[in-house]
Parts: sequence; structure tokens; C-alpha cells
Amino acid sequence: MPSADVNEITIEFLDEGAGDPLLLVMGWGAQLIDWPEGLVEMFIENGFRVIRFDNRDAGLSTEFDWEPPSLFQTFVKGTLQRGIPVHYTLSDMARDGIALLDHLEIESAHVVGVSMGGMIAQTMAIEHPERVRTLTSIMSNTGDRRNGRIAAKLVPKMLTHKPNREDAPHEGARLLSHFAGPHYNFDDALERGRARADRSWRPEGSARQIAAIGASPDRTADLKKLNVPTLVIHGLLDTLVLPTGGIATAKAIPGAQLLMFPDMGHDLPEPRWADMVSAIRMLADRTDHATLHAEAS
Repeated sequence: MPSADVNEITIEFLDEGAGDPLLLVMGWGAQLIDWPEGLVEMFIENGFRVIRFDNRDAGLSTEFDWEPPSLFQTFVKGTLQRGIPVHYTLSDMARDGIALLDHLEIESAHVVGVSMGGMIAQTMAIEHPERVRTLTSIMSNTGDRRNGRIAAKLVPKMLTHKPNREDAPHEGARLLSHFAGPHYNFDDALERGRARADRSWRPEGSARQIAAIGASPDRTADLKKLNVPTLVIHGLLDTLVLPTGGIATAKAIPGAQLLMFPDMGHDLPEPRWADMVSAIRMLADRTDHATLHAEAS
């Protein structure tokens, strides 16, 4: 895989297909290989040039060495809105994505983010609006600490989830089963977990990422000022980021479209790939048509 030395770090990425540039931003602790290959192929077949990458502290991108707070400390301080000691925030992670576009000489892209990736994508649109043609925020929230929280029943499971490299695939698949939807397949998740652990094992990187989320500000007021065509997608069965997160995001962003699936949890279920790709393609087409019309006028 190629890599880019940008924004004072190295970013591992994949650039596939031809057409409208589509930047995919993955979530907490996940890697670029966590984007389902079938979904990526569907984007390419629908006229997108798909760029996916490892966030800092994940996969094969730069790993930091500062000591992260424990997940319990991050959870408590985030809930109480007290300062969380971090060396980077979502703004830095958003700049990583923009710097990758610079490296690829892409002036602007359609940006799609899932979970933490949705938060990063929102931050890209807020802080670099001229670089974001459209924004799609999937199973994410605005950072307001009230909407899109984790379900209370999941908190103990998350706090006690401390696998080692050997049992990470099995334990990760088991944990995912608690917040995925009805299309979840344990064997598929186990296989993906093995590929993830073989490629990179960075539990402290995941801790640094979740601390960065907790230390970042509420984006609601800035989202209300956005003039970026936006699609918000959320599963009604999501318990890791409750559906109120998607509702609050769509409510905050002027003109945002909200698409909610009754058979989706905190995952990307294959039966919904076509619906997601179609909605993102239509948003891109409407935006590009409106831009061409405005330029012609």
C-alpha cells in the first residue's frame, strides 16, 4: 500500500477507481481494511474514485507514544466535561485527511465518515469547507454529550474489554455482537478481526483516539453554520452511538437529509450497502449539477 508523509505524520492509504473523489474516514480503532471490500467496489462501480486511509494511531499510519488516559478516565472526564490530557484532537485528525487530499492533488472530495470518522468528517467540513463537496456522517454524533451517547448497558462491557493480541479477534467479534444489527455475522467479524490484528495491533492508539474524541468540543454551533450538502445515516438499533446522535446531527446542519435504517445497529450491514451508495451518489450528483449550474450562470 502507498503512504504519504503529510501533516508531520505518515498516512497509509489506498486510492482506487476513477471518477468523483470520495474520501472514506474510518472509526475508532479501525483500519482502512475495515471498509468492506464489497462496499468499496460498489462505490467504484457507481463512478467514485475511492480513497481510504488509516487514521493516525491506527493501522499502518504513524503511531504516537504519549501515555493515554484509561478508557474509564476518558469516560468519566468526558461525561463531566472536564479536561482530558491529549496531544491531538479531532481537528488534527481532520487536517490529516485534508493533507492527504493535498498529497493526491485533489482540490475537493465527497467525504464519508463512520462513527469517529463521522466526527472527523464533520470537523473537515467545519474547518475546511472549501475542500468538502458533500458530507456524509454515518452512525455518529455532534459531540454535544447529550445525544448519541452510548447505551448504559454497554458501558460495563466497553470498560472491561481488554483483550490481548491473541484473543482480540474473538473478543472483538463478541463485543461487536452487542451493538451490531440483525445482519451481523460472527464468523465474518472474526475473520476481519484476525486480518486487523495481523496487520496492526495498537490498543494504546485506540485509547489515544478515544481521548481525542473526549477532548474535542461540541460541534453543534459550528454545524449550524455549514453550507455543505449533507447526508446523515444512522441505524435505529445502534446502542454504541444512540440514534439521537444522527437525529441531532441532521437537525444541526441546514438542509441535511436524514436516512435511518430499522435493521442497522453500529455496523455497515451488507443488505443496506446499495441504499447507502445510492443515497451518496444522488447527493453527489445533485451537488455537482448545482455547482455546474451556478458556474454557468
